[in-house]
Amino acid sequence: MPEDREPLRRSSREQRQEDEFQALYGRWSPLTPMEVAGLLTGFDRPWWVVGGWAIEAATGYRREHEDTDISLLARDVPAFVAHLSGDWHVWNNVGGVLHPLGGQWQSVDDPGSQLWVRKDASSPWVLDVPLTPDRQGRWTNKRDPEHVADLDQVTFVADDGIRYLNPEIVMSYKAALRRPKDETDLVATLTVLPSVRREWLRAALVGQDPEHPWLACVLAK
Repeated sequence: MPEDREPLRRSSREQRQEDEFQALYGRWSPLTPMEVAGLLTGFDRPWWVVGGWAIEAATGYRREHEDTDISLLARDVPAFVAHLSGDWHVWNNVGGVLHPLGGQWQSVDDPGSQLWVRKDASSPWVLDVPLTPDRQGRWTNKRDPEHVADLDQVTFVADDGIRYLNPEIVMSYKAALRRPKDETDLVATLTVLPSVRREWLRAALVGQDPEHPWLACVLAK
């Protein structure tokens, strides 16, 4: 881990879950966002980085990352699989049940599921792709079905040329988990959010849980 990054904090429960996860599914060695951009050169469908890397791009807060998550519209899964075919294997993860895409399975049955990418059975997973259901080609919020938007309204392109999900939306997804890394990401996010986007996050948290413990931080000036 680079020295200028804050080490990732995990609770003992999280570490135990991580160990059990890797024992069952195999290890991860995630690509960085720039490496993902190289992998997807020539892929002509929209994709964007979510999770902790999106918070870093928006805030400058640098911490260790255990994974790299990108998203794309579920309708674009066949094109994604075709782009990676030959060098990479793409698996669909639906509630912990995995099957490979390509051949018999060209697309996914659940547009809110995930894709995992690796070279082969003896190689680590390198990319996690939580899919985004779309509505007539527009982005939808998986936690709020009424929130439908053009992609440009919910993402931004950082100085590195990569598209990232807006930090307030990332934090609304992280709110249900409230892991140690999510708490520090929240603090970083609140330092850069303008009032209108802070209010959006407040409303999103209230919609999830009117007593959510993050509300006090979001409301503080």
